[in-house]
Amino acid sequence: MDTEPQLDGESVAPDLDDFDEVVEIEHESLPSDRYFDRELSWLRFNQRVLELGEDRTQPLLERANFLAIFASNLDEFFMVRVAGLKRRIDTGIAVPTNVGRAPSDVLRDIARKAHELQDRHAAAFIESLKPDLDAAGIHIEHWSDLDEADRLRMREYFNEQIFPVLMPLAVDPAHPFPYISGLSLNLAVRVRNPKSQRQEFARLKVPQNFSRFIALPDDGSGRMRFIPLEDLIANHLDDLFPGMEVLEHHVFRVTRNEDVEIEEDEAENLIQALERELLRRRFGPPIRLEITEDMDPVTLDLLVRELDITEQEVYRLPSPLDLGGLFEIAKIARPDLHYPRHVPTTPVQFQPGEPNTKPDLFRAIGSRDVLVHHPYESFATSVQAFLEQAAADPNVLAIKQTLYRTSGDSPIVEALIDAAAAGKQVLALVEIKARFDEQNNITWARKLEKAGVHVVYGLVGLKTHSKLVLVIRQEGGTLKHYSHIGTGNYNPKTSRIYEDMGLFTADDTVGKDLTRLFNELSGYAIEKKFKRLLVAPLHLRKGLVKRIQAEAANARAGKPSGIRIKVNSMVDEQVIDALYLASQAGVPIDVWVRGICSLKPGIEGVSETIRVRSVVGRYLEHSRAFTFHNDGDPVVFIGSADMMHRNLDRRVEALVRLTDPAHVAEVEEMFDLAMAESTSSWHLESDGEWTRHSTDPDGRPLDDVQNVLMRKISARKRSAR
Repeated sequence: MDTEPQLDGESVAPDLDDFDEVVEIEHESLPSDRYFDRELSWLRFNQRVLELGEDRTQPLLERANFLAIFASNLDEFFMVRVAGLKRRIDTGIAVPTNVGRAPSDVLRDIARKAHELQDRHAAAFIESLKPDLDAAGIHIEHWSDLDEADRLRMREYFNEQIFPVLMPLAVDPAHPFPYISGLSLNLAVRVRNPKSQRQEFARLKVPQNFSRFIALPDDGSGRMRFIPLEDLIANHLDDLFPGMEVLEHHVFRVTRNEDVEIEEDEAENLIQALERELLRRRFGPPIRLEITEDMDPVTLDLLVRELDITEQEVYRLPSPLDLGGLFEIAKIARPDLHYPRHVPTTPVQFQPGEPNTKPDLFRAIGSRDVLVHHPYESFATSVQAFLEQAAADPNVLAIKQTLYRTSGDSPIVEALIDAAAAGKQVLALVEIKARFDEQNNITWARKLEKAGVHVVYGLVGLKTHSKLVLVIRQEGGTLKHYSHIGTGNYNPKTSRIYEDMGLFTADDTVGKDLTRLFNELSGYAIEKKFKRLLVAPLHLRKGLVKRIQAEAANARAGKPSGIRIKVNSMVDEQVIDALYLASQAGVPIDVWVRGICSLKPGIEGVSETIRVRSVVGRYLEHSRAFTFHNDGDPVVFIGSADMMHRNLDRRVEALVRLTDPAHVAEVEEMFDLAMAESTSSWHLESDGEWTRHSTDPDGRPLDDVQNVLMRKISARKRSAR
């Protein structure tokens, strides 16, 4: 496929017209039960994460990391998805789920599956990971395992470091039951007054500003030894309740509804409204109670009554609770217990021509579009370097950027501040409603405003999720556009562990598209169509569905056809139905999905030509890509959008079409690798189960997508330009 021809200095639109036409999808030939439940599909995704934590062929500390990720994922699932279902039930809004079931029925299924997975998660730690950590010289001890010398030293540590910050809270007629903050570890303590024989209850919060696992003193054995913080505290309760007899103590943990809702139409100041809602988040209703399996009935009855928790919402587990704390263990510096080191390479086009010289990124982008693939290619020497060069370049007049999530001490934010200080026009569209990053984004927004950056917060009712940078540079008396459209956030930290793609281009068509889009983002509405972009909420779904329908028409006409889609989630019914109808027409369809998939593959007469694969591994598969055979003239998009209602209807998302034949081939090769039978992946069956394919018939490991791509991309030479 050739680069688009030029006409009067502007690229001809790549046949993206008429996407505002209504797309009619005929449903008569499709069964009513054609979708998987999205919430249960999400739990099956987290099960795939758990399977890696259970897999003894994975490096030991990576298994600890996967078990921690599973726990963190499940926390967020309860705080958002389960909370949403409960809210619908409590408010009497009987909106059925995507498969037409009542939220109460889905909640029961979620509870059953979540109980099963949490039990399996605990067993993976106790029966597999902990013994293997012990064998590797990393011991997570109990107080009962310690000798007297260790106990003396830990008592000293407790008295000096921990005791002063603890706050035991009694519960009696003068002291009502205390508020239990979400996700905190707590000790439920029952004590007896030896004089009156009266029993009392107290709650003791495990402080969150200490390490979850406290390092024990070196005993000369060479072993690394830790004790859970709550275990250390529990064995010093006599110090906290002097004169009382400690009868029982048990660890528990509450998960609360922590989803944020604000009425933007009524909010005069979005930041102030959001800050008030963030305070309210801490007091959301409880939706899960995790307790240690030895908790006595008296203590449990008190917690259930005071927290207004149902029996279905109680999760009785072996200690330790909150295995998200394993993130600390996973960071232990034992290279032999981690994945082999991968070193990202600088994209070939951005490598300097001579040693010890700085590359001119504007010249490189001006000569040819550049496609980057993180973390195989470095974010620091591509996206970050591009923004830093733009900030320092006297010929750059303006920088416009969207920020959805970024990191603390972000060099991206610092580059924007530097650009503003240098007198450039700088616009930052900060999405302060990015879930669980709201407070962080408010902080950055205020810092940017103080530095003179024009900060806007997007459009009422929409989140801005697109990943866009536009740089306006003066060259020879004319203005030139340099653009970056990505699939991932402008976050240097997550770019090391998230797989993402991004396109750098000096194409004037893209530059003018982004100019209009940024103007609309800082204005009032996204209304217009674009030439090389597909933009939600108005045109993105329509554009993709029309492409899918075109493949179906080609198949019916006997022409070659094919569709390949890589997303984090595949839920949108219009897109799924279009894929079903294309499959009925005979179009071969590959779907590569990381998380939720409501599409049912392999159903006779409905989706026989559809294959669904999932890759869960070292890096979080995060890029989104869409390829259409187009009768031998491939059409390929990358961008920020998942196939979900919120992305297509309630977010500003952007896809960009790749026009360089080498980039089109690169994306196709990526799909070839992921879908190959010789590649390790999970296969979605027609009954909703995911089957892992990780070894060949002889038991040898299959190819790892991420390792293969790292090797291929690292081997590229500068001569490839």
